[in-house]
Amino acid sequence: MSLTDNKSLKYYVALWSMQFNFHKYQGTGNDFVMIDDRAGVFLANDHNLIERCCDRRFGIGADGLILVQESSTADFKMVYFNADGRESTLCGNGARCTVAFAASLGIISTKTRFQAIDGVHTAVLHADGSVALRMHNVSEIRCEEDYTFLDTGSPHHVEMVEQLAQFPVKEKGRLIRQGAPYFEAGSNVNFVEKINYTHFAIRTYERGVEDETLSCGTGATAVAIAMHKRGLTQAEQMTIEVEGGSLQVSFSAVGEQYTSIDLQGPAEFVFAGKFA
Repeated sequence: MSLTDNKSLKYYVALWSMQFNFHKYQGTGNDFVMIDDRAGVFLANDHNLIERCCDRRFGIGADGLILVQESSTADFKMVYFNADGRESTLCGNGARCTVAFAASLGIISTKTRFQAIDGVHTAVLHADGSVALRMHNVSEIRCEEDYTFLDTGSPHHVEMVEQLAQFPVKEKGRLIRQGAPYFEAGSNVNFVEKINYTHFAIRTYERGVEDETLSCGTGATAVAIAMHKRGLTQAEQMTIEVEGGSLQVSFSAVGEQYTSIDLQGPAEFVFAGKFA
């Protein structure tokens, strides 16, 4: 069936509106519905469909949905939607899982250059299945008395707490996400506890999911940079413990700018199927 044929295209779109193939991936518990949309026929403007896909009771269940599309300037294009059905800013774990998915489709081998909402990223798929994602440089960091705010592809509020395991992340996170100075635009909210000089534990409330997630890649990156910026460590390579496992973050601090930022961790296939 040729997609250049108008009748065939209409038939294909109608077929996709009834059912489509998907793959489920997760990175340290941050899970995603992956769809090969190189034909460009997925109904990306149907927010209800995407929300239903991500619903953990009535759908596949995920923190977000990701389309892999054709790109004229890179190996592929990643389009990310939060669980609320809305297209959103960069998802670090989602990007790493997308690289693994693209490799399974034969689009890439072990190295890639791909397009995301914030521009082009590079990544490496290692033999152990982990993916290292190169993030964009960070220079604008706001350090307030009791929190740090920075954007690592997505906006992040970073706040130190004690007894992280017992901390009411959902309740406190929702209040911060919706309150001043973020209001309607919102921010992801990360609560952090220091384990040692190179080791921090975090729990994250994610906007768009509107709940705590088991992991947040851009959040882990934001925490590592914020801890260095506030002088809580001088290390430029850290282990960030999330509820779903461990992530590695490394960078180079040059004056007020953070460069060569890498986020590395597992990106694993869970299952595949059809969704109607």
